[in-house]
Amino acid sequence: MQGNLIHGSLPKSFCNLSTSVKGIDMSNNRIQGSIPLALKNLFNLSALALLNNFIIDRIPDSIGALSNLQELGLRGNMLTGEIPSSIGNITSLKLLDLSSNIFQGYIPQSLGSCKQLIGLDLSNNNLIGSIPAEIVGLSSLSIVLSLANNNLSGSLPLQVGSLKNLGELDLSYNRLTGLIPASISECLVLERLHLEANSFHGQIPEALCPLRGLQELDLSNNNFSGPIPSFLAELSQLMYLNLSFNQLGGEVLEGGVFLNASSVSIYGNTELCGGVPGLKLPLCKSPSSKKVSSTKARVIYVVAGSLLCLALLLLCLSISYCKKKQTTANASTSLSFENQFLRISYEELLRATNRFSETNLIGKRRYGTVYKGILDGGVTVATKVLNLMQRGASRSFISECQTLGTIRHRNLVKILSVYSSVDFHGNDFKALIYEFMANESLEEWLHPSTIGRDDEHGESRNVRLVQRLRIAIDIATAIEYLHKSCYSTIVHGDLKPSNVLLDNNMVARVGDFGLAKIISMVSAEATRIQDQGSSTSTAVRGSIGYVSLEYGMGHKVSILGDTYSYGILLLEMFIGKRPTEEAFGHNLNLHNFVRMALSDRAMDIIDLRLWSEAGNRQQEIKIRDCIISVFEVGLAFSMESPLDRMDMTEAIRKLHLIKVSSETKERRIGM
Repeated sequence: MQGNLIHGSLPKSFCNLSTSVKGIDMSNNRIQGSIPLALKNLFNLSALALLNNFIIDRIPDSIGALSNLQELGLRGNMLTGEIPSSIGNITSLKLLDLSSNIFQGYIPQSLGSCKQLIGLDLSNNNLIGSIPAEIVGLSSLSIVLSLANNNLSGSLPLQVGSLKNLGELDLSYNRLTGLIPASISECLVLERLHLEANSFHGQIPEALCPLRGLQELDLSNNNFSGPIPSFLAELSQLMYLNLSFNQLGGEVLEGGVFLNASSVSIYGNTELCGGVPGLKLPLCKSPSSKKVSSTKARVIYVVAGSLLCLALLLLCLSISYCKKKQTTANASTSLSFENQFLRISYEELLRATNRFSETNLIGKRRYGTVYKGILDGGVTVATKVLNLMQRGASRSFISECQTLGTIRHRNLVKILSVYSSVDFHGNDFKALIYEFMANESLEEWLHPSTIGRDDEHGESRNVRLVQRLRIAIDIATAIEYLHKSCYSTIVHGDLKPSNVLLDNNMVARVGDFGLAKIISMVSAEATRIQDQGSSTSTAVRGSIGYVSLEYGMGHKVSILGDTYSYGILLLEMFIGKRPTEEAFGHNLNLHNFVRMALSDRAMDIIDLRLWSEAGNRQQEIKIRDCIISVFEVGLAFSMESPLDRMDMTEAIRKLHLIKVSSETKERRIGM
């Protein structure tokens, strides 16, 4: 019964089904309420899938009585409390997906008793404590082990070496510390390793060298130091490498994955140099003789290492082939593994927002009204109350839950909770609770007169040139993450300044995913071809002025629609004019307005507030050079033909270089 519009609670009679029933799938519905205690009566059940509903409360301990259960999928609900240790009694369990709920407490060590587990996903919850050695010691795990987006601490247990058959290990966005244990070298089948956004330190370990099947490696946002190890260039299967925001230094390699600048991210490591020209790093200051000697040594090392690794690769392929045959058979009915919420009642929302009073009003959106609120625990939040009379509001609510509930990134607005039930009058009530952004939206900084501020106050809220560049990079980084780093590609669909919020430190957070679309993972080239293809009714509507032209002709949803919107937003940030201003008329849009002025009138269209940073002719030239470079990037994004638009990764690189150049010039001339 999956994929319908079934709503209401699970009736008690649900547990009176014939004891011969072996599989129940009611995923992707609108089921509310809690899991019945009498679930244990279905003792012959081998598969239970209730994914992506609105089920609340705890998982009953009685679930441990389902001794024949092999698959349990409860992802994408609002289950809370601790994960019951009784699940460890289900020793026949092969697939367990409890991700994207509100589970708290520790990971139960009893899960280590499930010796047949091939897939375990506990990501996107509020779990604390250390990673149990019993979990990483499960040698049966072969599909995925994901504990991402929790609050786990401590070090990675040495028992990680037991995961000899595992294809994907994701421990990202936790508080893990220490060194990566050398035992990870035994995970020879590993294809995807994500350790980003933790506090691992030390050098990138040589223990990763034997992992010849690695296709994705993300060590970004940690405290790794030292040089980039040479073996990373020898991982022939590596297609994505992210080492950004560490403390790495020295020369960047020029082989393997490092030959393709779009496959490597090394931002935030200020001591790196060299590499292929596409990385745009400064040249290394080393004698030419040493460079020649180093090159010869590298060639010898690569040749010798390749012969040795070829033998290892053949062995790994043989092992992998056998395991994949077994995994395919076992996972033919597997659950998908892909989302953390606070438990908030309607009464608490009323108290937090002063009964949704006008004094707490932050703003109004397409499908709802946003209020500032302070929860009982003292946390300040932004609460978006859906206007369910507005057509499309319910669909918008589901879209935001499906997207923001499954992802987390430092440049995306974080959803803290959702509420979907009734108010005190029995009317349907839906609300989304987000982190509160103290500096409001980018719209209110670019166009301060629109929110009733006088000129003096508006002037004080001006965003400086370098700050605008940082915000532009933040937005681009968020969109790149949605397009390239999620389990499924996500198209935002409504990128504009009012949907970009700024936190206390003026870090940009992209929000409002009411029009977002989750599309299947496709290559960049396939996306481009698809975008030129037939029309579909699922085209993103977006906002006038920011919607890509092909959507108006009915073309399919694609990441290139977001690319166009970002280009328009980028141009708007530096000329201070909306794309819908009457000055453009019917025959001119923002892209053409900037393109026509770029050759000889670029300075005439710059946001006048940016000129306040220039005190002399030299400073004016510096500002001019910077903004013309930004205009070129914005124009490359907003080309009429989707095939002509710049890639988001390349744009981040260009904007980063422009920012670094501007910051250097700013320090030099005392801006």
